[in-house]
Amino acid sequence: MSTARRKPYPFSTFEPKWQQHWDRAQTFHAPNPGDPGFDPAKPKYYVLDMFPYPSGAGLHVGHPEGYTATDILSRYKRMCGCNVLHPMGWDAFGLPAEQYAIKTGQHPSVTTAQNVAHFKGQLQRLGFAYDWQREVNTTDPGYFKWTQWIFLQLYHAWFNPETQRAEPVATYQGADVDSVRLAYVSEAPVNWCPALGTVLANEEVIDGKSEVGGHPVERRPMRQWMLRITAYAQRLIDELEGLDWPTGIKLLQQNWIGRSEGAEVHFGVDAAEEKITVFTTRPDTLYGATYMVLAPEHPLVERLVTEEQWPAVREYREKTARKSDLERTELAKEKSGVWTGAFALNPVNGERIPIWIADYVLLGYGTGAIMAVPAHDERDWEFARKFALPIREVVSATPRVSVGHKAACASEPLACFAGEGFAVNSGPLDGLPTADAQAEIARLLEAQGLGKKTVNYKLRDWLFSRQRYWGEPFPIVWEEGQHRALAASELPLTPPEMTDFKPTGTSEPPLAKATDWLRYSDKATRETNTMPQWAGSCWYYLRYCDARNADRFVGTDAERYWMTGQKDEGGRMKDEIRSADSSPSSFPPQPGGVDLYVGGTEHAVLHLLYARFWHKVLHDLGHVSTPEPFQRLVNQGLILGEDGQKMSKSRGNVVNPDDVIAEYGADALRGYLMFMGPLEATKPWSMTGVEGITRFLARVWRLVMEEQQDGSWALGPVSAEAAPDKAQLRVIHASIKKLTADIEALSFNTALAQLMVCTNAFVNVSPRPLSAVRTLLTLLNPFAPHLTEELWENLAQRFGDAPGQLADVPWPAWDEALLIDDEMEIVIQVNGKVRDKMVVLKEATKDEVEAAARASAKIAEWTAGKEIKKVVVVPGKLVNIVVA
Repeated sequence: MSTARRKPYPFSTFEPKWQQHWDRAQTFHAPNPGDPGFDPAKPKYYVLDMFPYPSGAGLHVGHPEGYTATDILSRYKRMCGCNVLHPMGWDAFGLPAEQYAIKTGQHPSVTTAQNVAHFKGQLQRLGFAYDWQREVNTTDPGYFKWTQWIFLQLYHAWFNPETQRAEPVATYQGADVDSVRLAYVSEAPVNWCPALGTVLANEEVIDGKSEVGGHPVERRPMRQWMLRITAYAQRLIDELEGLDWPTGIKLLQQNWIGRSEGAEVHFGVDAAEEKITVFTTRPDTLYGATYMVLAPEHPLVERLVTEEQWPAVREYREKTARKSDLERTELAKEKSGVWTGAFALNPVNGERIPIWIADYVLLGYGTGAIMAVPAHDERDWEFARKFALPIREVVSATPRVSVGHKAACASEPLACFAGEGFAVNSGPLDGLPTADAQAEIARLLEAQGLGKKTVNYKLRDWLFSRQRYWGEPFPIVWEEGQHRALAASELPLTPPEMTDFKPTGTSEPPLAKATDWLRYSDKATRETNTMPQWAGSCWYYLRYCDARNADRFVGTDAERYWMTGQKDEGGRMKDEIRSADSSPSSFPPQPGGVDLYVGGTEHAVLHLLYARFWHKVLHDLGHVSTPEPFQRLVNQGLILGEDGQKMSKSRGNVVNPDDVIAEYGADALRGYLMFMGPLEATKPWSMTGVEGITRFLARVWRLVMEEQQDGSWALGPVSAEAAPDKAQLRVIHASIKKLTADIEALSFNTALAQLMVCTNAFVNVSPRPLSAVRTLLTLLNPFAPHLTEELWENLAQRFGDAPGQLADVPWPAWDEALLIDDEMEIVIQVNGKVRDKMVVLKEATKDEVEAAARASAKIAEWTAGKEIKKVVVVPGKLVNIVVA
């Protein structure tokens, strides 16, 4: 005898049926302008998921949380009459597939294809309404051809500081065009992992080791391709303004870019011709600079260090080379450093101050050198206290004056004061408030040629090279030490077929081993670095608009329609949107093109920043219509294991969606993911919660179907003649109104709660009004599409008046008049004891209420043969009939 749990409704039969139907019918295909079936009268709605990296592990329940949310919204918008673009694809280049290839010898393309097939099957089993005709894969040559083409747009462009936009390099009037290209070559200190054979981003290094594999990482200078994202720093800040993004995400981007206003100050070097320039946000504290710190890799270090200090400096530099930038700048770490033996000269008072090196100063930020003012900077304070360096107070919280000829507060302060106040011990600045002192010192420095006011950004140019095989090759060749671009007609440049993907053991990438591929001509060789995984994800949302276009990265009409909603029969962009001569502020009313973008907070900074940068360049060059890619951004919360911990294989708390679907069905999984709590919240998984949603869906199923003795299902007591009463109509129309508002607000948990209320209103009704049941199924359809389609079809077969699929049915409208609650329930007492209840109009008079109470059959029984002495009517509450 089978011990398998009996399914409360036959989801395992009808869910695959509807998934196959949607696939065969291409129900959710969205035609482009000019395609058969395109309706230009409909508004567009573009809803986008952050596409996944197809790992070998497949989906876990955290993935479909966001996917379910966008699916509900896309189905709802489609029912509301929108042309909905809801695509899916694969961010498939990357290090994990290459590492697997190194271990097994299996080509990364084979591994990737297997993983994609597995992921796609899992998504299809969840019934997502994706337009699979628009599926993209970043490893497809038809896709990365255009990734390479976009790189060439960057290579052939520069940022004109006067127009504040990218322009073709042909407009550059200078002598060295390579010095201004948006894609350029640089010798940069990078995080090099010998074991992985590649450069790693700072975020990929943890405690001096690679995030993948835990291999040692060291810093070394290497020739790298860089993208000049810093040119867009101010626009990347300013143009966040018009976007509907969470405030926290905007702040993360602003802080990452790190705009700061201050001054550059030039320090001389004692007994040398050198000059050291520092950037400081507090030039008013210049008189308090008691030492200077250079980044250990600063090029001046070797020229300044004394012979006695060289061994200590060399050892310290070697240790620093094994740390990532994140480790070096960690505030909580103990300060370390070494004196070079050299002295700098403070430009405002000529004081000799020692020059140190320390790892908390980065060569890539500012000038790679700082003036240290320990009395007014926590990090400098800790460093000075550790190495017994002078500490001089130059800012006081309150105004101070000199006493006699003795300077105010000449002794060392007892604590660091990092705030603003009034200048002390600062010569001509004494007594000035901080803001005035900053303006005055900037004026003095500029007048004497010792510095100037400036704006600095923490943002660094984007290191765009990787020493890997499994990535997009650069469309660049080298000849006699000079680089040049391939012609667009030579794209795509595909990676060579190789069987050995292992690192070379040197800084040479694996592609260097493909000697035939490497040789471009007798004099020229190909670039052997590849692009980072970020490249393909920077523009995939544009390719979705026109995924099969072989002639352009995206067609003009398709891009304009899906990114702006505007149509032009002539196929030309409207001047105010597309003109390359328009200023960056000449934006459409909505600057972002994608109407809703949903994904995890792990991509809150880099992916979004990089995509915005590429999009702005393409917009400046006239290739796209909007200045921003994503108008509205929502980050779904993390789903924890049942133990309240982050899901991981090591904890054994990972939930596989396939297992949940097999046991409870796709609709139950979808419903539970949305009912757990607010979309943005972190929530623990609960199988008990899944069972609760399953019971709710079973109640909906049994509103329409009845189980027969043989275990089959037949239509239950649903009647086309039965009409919903006033209370039922009120519940139905209240549900329509609330579902409409909740789905628009992505409040799916409260929407489901209202659907439960609506369902419960009909559980004990017989016969059930057909019109009410159909409205309920329509409202539930975006959440549980399989179950509602099956019930809709069963009703259509019985009543024959609603053919077609529920996905094509318009979203219902509510009648505000039916929401008015003009009735109330009052109790009827006989001699003070409740004997019945009745519903009356709120506007009913006392006489009408009394008459209704006397007419009650139950009251007639209690008063039969008795004399009614008095009737007391308490408006809105009760009727008490007093009998003798």
